[in-house]
Amino acid sequence: MQILITHGSLARSRAIHLQRWQVVLALFALISVLTLLSGTVYHFIFLKAAREGWPVVSQIVRLVVRDEFAQRDRFMRENLDAIARKVGEVQAKLVKLELMGERVSGLVGVKPDEVPAPLLAPAARAASAAGQGGPFVPAAAASIEQLVSIVDTLDLAAEQRTDLFVLVEARLLEARLRSMMVPNTKPVDGPVGSGYGFRADPFTGHAALHTGLDFPAEVGTPIVAAAAGVVTGLEQHPQYGQLLEVDHGRGLVTRYAHTARILVKQGDVIKRGQPIATVGTSGRSTGPHLHFEVVLDGVPQNPANFLRTAPSPLAARSGR
Repeated sequence: MQILITHGSLARSRAIHLQRWQVVLALFALISVLTLLSGTVYHFIFLKAAREGWPVVSQIVRLVVRDEFAQRDRFMRENLDAIARKVGEVQAKLVKLELMGERVSGLVGVKPDEVPAPLLAPAARAASAAGQGGPFVPAAAASIEQLVSIVDTLDLAAEQRTDLFVLVEARLLEARLRSMMVPNTKPVDGPVGSGYGFRADPFTGHAALHTGLDFPAEVGTPIVAAAAGVVTGLEQHPQYGQLLEVDHGRGLVTRYAHTARILVKQGDVIKRGQPIATVGTSGRSTGPHLHFEVVLDGVPQNPANFLRTAPSPLAARSGR
């Protein structure tokens, strides 16, 4: 490429010779300078004019970018409205969850002072529980700051509800464990031969207190645990014969007497319905049977009071 430079004061023209790569480099440099200049003008003049409201320039900028700003504002407002509606739905669900939590906690015996402070005041909760209705008239659109505050409140309420249900779960588990420790499963699947109370002693014929229930059965018939517990006693007793004692906690103990063979060891943790011994006729006995006792704080109780709703040993085993 050749460029000629002429001037009236010059005797002759000057020629400048440029290579192709020099022309490309010059064009690239020119484009870069123009781009940098336009960016500088836009950021330091037009945007500043738009923010500060310069008389003429700001109006020109607003005319140019008005549609863009309007579209962006409309998009942000639509998103904020959608988030606000979603937050409202979550609030309604949390109110229902709180009311349900109060009902469930009352059923399992959780005291009010054990429940975390509720999100709503009592008047607000009562209004939420009462019947409500009417046309839907949305309130003014929430700001970002208001939404953030509401979300923080919902997060705190969710943590409180989680704590409540953890407490309810613990109470239910405790109640289940207590029910497992109550000896209400028949130790032998069969009828009762001799009940609790005064009777004629089978050896002397005199009136005597029978402190348990007798379950007649063949020698070797399995004896199962009436409830979960810990084996605390194994002994050869002159009256009870081979005696097995199981501690169920809270002063509750069961005794299994006249056994032929004991299948557990002292200190074993046993489950409801677990085979623990076999029927025999050891000790003071007239024939093969199981003598079953329930003792509370050292005082013999009528085992029939615990076995009135008792499942059969086979059902107890299948349920474990």
